[in-house]
Amino acid sequence: MHPALVRRPPSAVRPGVAVSAVSDAPAPAAAAVADQRRGLLRGAGGGAVTLLVLLALLVVAVALSIAVGSRSIPLGTVWEALTTPGLGSEDAVVVRELRIPRTMLGVLAGLALGAAGALTQGHTRNPLGDPGLLGVTAGASFAVVLSIWLLDVGTPSGYVWFAFAGALLGSVVVFALGSAGRGGATPVTLALAGAAVTALLYALVQAILVSDQETLDGFRFWVVGSLAGRDSDVAGQVAPFIVIGLVLALANAPALDLLGLGEDVARGLGQRIWLARVVGLAGVTLLCGAATAACGPISFVGLVVPHVVRAITGPRHRWLVPGSALLGAVLLLTADVVGRVLARPGEVQVGIVLAFVGAPFFIALIRRRRLAGP
Repeated sequence: MHPALVRRPPSAVRPGVAVSAVSDAPAPAAAAVADQRRGLLRGAGGGAVTLLVLLALLVVAVALSIAVGSRSIPLGTVWEALTTPGLGSEDAVVVRELRIPRTMLGVLAGLALGAAGALTQGHTRNPLGDPGLLGVTAGASFAVVLSIWLLDVGTPSGYVWFAFAGALLGSVVVFALGSAGRGGATPVTLALAGAAVTALLYALVQAILVSDQETLDGFRFWVVGSLAGRDSDVAGQVAPFIVIGLVLALANAPALDLLGLGEDVARGLGQRIWLARVVGLAGVTLLCGAATAACGPISFVGLVVPHVVRAITGPRHRWLVPGSALLGAVLLLTADVVGRVLARPGEVQVGIVLAFVGAPFFIALIRRRRLAGP
């Protein structure tokens, strides 16, 4: 008789454990369930506290971003500028016209990149996964280069829609290629398709930049990643997409917890795999695409932040996704403030500061050899 048809004796079933698709699963899946349950207990215990602490840190980072820069402005003056609309002092104008829009964009981009990183690592099951792995950053870069080369677009607000369209197109191509096989979209096929599309698009970008000096001059400021020179119009253009992306990311979190047990187990528990992949990719595209369109490519936030949050709350995405979003905003604002302070009266772009912070962390991840998956 086939082993699957042999009825288990009552003694084989542990008391208090319901017989289900999980209890009948192979040993590796059962072990995965046990590991996930241990992680869930740790995440549920400290998740709410972690989110409150991160929210408090974000408030502090916002205050520093508004008050500290090429020159410091006292918090009293900041408060007066916020509460007195007609105040025309130089400090009040700096606060209202420059620092508040910059801080708003930093919060939005940080939330987007942190949450997109958690989604990417969850769907690809790759602890070194970054939102750029799905072709979003390369697609945005290619579209911006084309807009400069063909249409002479030269302002951050002009780049936004081209970059967002390119990010959307890049992610759609990656998902289409990753879904073309018999097994559909899997972590391996998505990663391979993303690597191929990214390599192709960056090759085209380099070919255009090498052949046209004016395009290179216009592109190099955007590609370094910065919050400088962006006004409230840029933040307003990308805010709706980031909000929708955050909603999709939070809605996708329970599915990621099930997918972490293995696709067979998740399917046995009623999860529609294709729907979870589509929602997750849509969230990553909206979040990373909008942030990249507004600020340029900013590396390491989506890579570093989920690891830090996971070490505190555990692997449960109910806490990991919002925690990564909040910590991403804190990290991005803090790096922007550091860049403004280091090179007074000029500034170091936030993308460069984050590269100095993220590169050692990335090297440490590679050297560990015992990388825990999402």
